[in-house]
Amino acid sequence: MLDNELLLKILKKTLSSGGEYADVFVEHRRPTSIQLEDNKIEKIFTGVDSGVGIRLIANGKTYYAFSNDISEKALLELAGSLKALHLASGKSEDKDFTLDLRKQKPNVDYTIKLLPEKIPIDKKIELVRAANKTARDFDKRVKQALVGYRDFVQKVQIAASDGFTAEDERIHTLMVIHIVASDNGITQTGYEHAGGSIGFELFESVKPEDIALKAVRRSLMMLNAGRAPGGRMPVVISSEAGGTMIHEAIGHGLEADLAQQGLSVYSKKIGEIVASPLVTVIDDATLPNKRGSFRFDDEGTPAQRTALVKNGVLTGYMYDRLTAMQDNTGSTGNGRRESYRSRPIPRMTNTFIAPGESRPEDVLKSVAKGIFIRKMGGGQVNTVNGDFVFEVQEGYIIKNGVIGEPVRGATLTGNGPAILKSIDMVASDLGFSIGTCGKDNQGAPVSDAMPTIRIPEIVVGGEA
Repeated sequence: MLDNELLLKILKKTLSSGGEYADVFVEHRRPTSIQLEDNKIEKIFTGVDSGVGIRLIANGKTYYAFSNDISEKALLELAGSLKALHLASGKSEDKDFTLDLRKQKPNVDYTIKLLPEKIPIDKKIELVRAANKTARDFDKRVKQALVGYRDFVQKVQIAASDGFTAEDERIHTLMVIHIVASDNGITQTGYEHAGGSIGFELFESVKPEDIALKAVRRSLMMLNAGRAPGGRMPVVISSEAGGTMIHEAIGHGLEADLAQQGLSVYSKKIGEIVASPLVTVIDDATLPNKRGSFRFDDEGTPAQRTALVKNGVLTGYMYDRLTAMQDNTGSTGNGRRESYRSRPIPRMTNTFIAPGESRPEDVLKSVAKGIFIRKMGGGQVNTVNGDFVFEVQEGYIIKNGVIGEPVRGATLTGNGPAILKSIDMVASDLGFSIGTCGKDNQGAPVSDAMPTIRIPEIVVGGEA
């Protein structure tokens, strides 16, 4: 981490040609990654990555530079390069000012019980091998098992020209298991993961063997599943499925940069009805141990809970500092970046539909014939018009309110605002899923969640 005197020098030099705002992002990251495939450890990676990114916002434009040389000379030269770029724009002027830095206090704090860096690498390898053995021994139809373990410790320091500094230490632990099963010429896959903003104590509550069994059983079940029926029909999405649909169908469209550029179906719709009155959408970086949680975002704004949709009405967007300046409002703590090599942009954290009042079993019983989804797969959305398509990783026929036989090959196709407006039952449960969200060639750890919901009619892709 850098001392305040150097941070002040960098900020003053960056802003010496004018501009509305500048910040310095310092990062020190220690990752560990283990990958097992074909019954052997294929990769073990550990290392250290440190660097600094400097940003200047002037006349609505962003100037950004970064370096892994954190010497004072190199960083002042880096700040000078931004000043030179701004001067070259022809809209600058020499400026002298006073600046003081005060340490920002977080709104929340998190406790890590077992630091991953204190755990011997052999113990991490044992977990990976145990998951692999469980998967391989369960059934001879398991042809391939890919097991991955990852953790990282990321320390960040942010200094901003509004006079604040912030420091955060983020610790993440993750295990992922991908299974390929094959029988009689049919091949199916199963995927399961566990992790979050948590230490090695993750494995006190989640056993690698159990993660493996979930993935294996899903792949084997799909081997014997019939083809999903196609057409328009009711769908019940279980809370176990996580919030992939909410992440894609509305989450990205509420990121302020897309909304401001007219690249979102939700642009200029604050105060309008965009979903069922049963639907409230929240983005919350303060939730303990969730994958999208932190004390401060990557611009030094304290983590917070932001209501985006209240009872079906659009109430706000997710802002970073730049987009907040453009809309003359405050950041919602959603300025995130992949590393010091990247500029911050508005991103989701932990995004979810708030629980409702129905019982999950009543939601299921309300459907005479339809599809029950226990696990979502990947999805894509066109944020401009809201159209989306999602794969279903684990689905079942519903017959007279009871879960029936499994089906494979199902997809869900629809329009985000239309489907959200049609939701007519929201249960009181809530289930999270985790992932790494991609945007502008940057990845950010996130989680998303939904209660069990009923969609009275949606296009299901399958057999005609």
